[in-house]
Parts: sequence; structure tokens; C-alpha cells
Amino acid sequence: MKILLVVATQQEVIEDKFKDCTVLITGVGMVNTSIQLTKELMRNKYDLVINMGVAGSFSDAIKTGNVVEVVEDSFSELGFENGVEIEQFSDFELATKYSVEGKTDLQKVKGITVNTVHGNEASIAEIANRLSADVESMEGAAIFKVCKGFSIPCMQIRAISNKVEKRNKANWNIPLAIQNLNIAVAQIITEL
Repeated sequence: MKILLVVATQQEVIEDKFKDCTVLITGVGMVNTSIQLTKELMRNKYDLVINMGVAGSFSDAIKTGNVVEVVEDSFSELGFENGVEIEQFSDFELATKYSVEGKTDLQKVKGITVNTVHGNEASIAEIANRLSADVESMEGAAIFKVCKGFSIPCMQIRAISNKVEKRNKANWNIPLAIQNLNIAVAQIITEL
């Protein structure tokens, strides 16, 4: 099976664990990810795309260091403000949510993809109420959209590096998240 691992930053992947896979480092964010992944899929054919990376958790039940499989992801900011709240466009055929079938034994979660990570109590409460997301990343929905466009199966595996809260790096544990992420993805690949 020819597998493409898609990662936003070099820091998130321990490449020695994945010698039989192609690793694509896209850069942070949905625009960088969309461009780099599209270019790669136009050049090469793959049987599976695995997006791996860290994420923030909205849920107290999903702890720092936990590894999850995102099976639904949304572009949280795509829409318009009606003077009170954000709404999705209904007069355009504009998909904002993508779902995939779970492929692992990991906990299945709902994600949102953002340009600006949440760090304000009011905006955290608003997004939690509006979209009921478990986790947030800056790339996930873009990968789902591109893979759907190329008809390539994909999965999104995220390790939690922090709780979504007022920005406090002292509460983050990126090394633990990256370690657990790489162990989990390596295990998933051996089971394919």
C-alpha cells in the first residue's frame, strides 16, 4: 500500500518511524496544506493519505497526550455574520463539513479547522455552542476536501497538545503529544 503522510511541521513527525511512507511537510494552515497536498497528488498516486498532527481539545474528557481519529471536520469560519452570529451560506453550493469513515480503534471525534486558534473565552464558548467540536486544528478539513476531490481515502489522526483555553503555553505538552502521535500512527500503518 502506498501511503502519504501529511504533516504541517517537521516537528510533528519522527520520519525514522515511517521509512516505507512518503512524508509531505505542508506548512501550517489550510492554504499551505491545500496547495502542497494538491501538488503532490497531481504528481503521484497514493492508496491512502494520513494527516497526522497535534490539536487542541475543547473537551475535558479528551486529555493532553490522548490520540484521536477525527471523522468529521468543518471549516468553522466559512460563512457570514448576520449581526448577531455566524451563519453558513445557503445561496451557494459551498460545503463546509466533511466526514470520513473511521478506520482505527482510536476514539472518534469531531473537529473544526481554523485560521486563528481559539484563545478567548467568549469565542471558545461561541464555537463550542455553534459547532459542538471536540478538537481544533489548522489543516484537517482542507485535507478531507482535497482528498475528496482526488477520490483518495484519507484519515486524520491527532494528538492533543493542549486544552483550548486562554493561551497558556505552560499548560501545553507538545513533546508528549508528538511522541504519542507517532507511536499511534506507526501502529496504524502496521495494521493496514
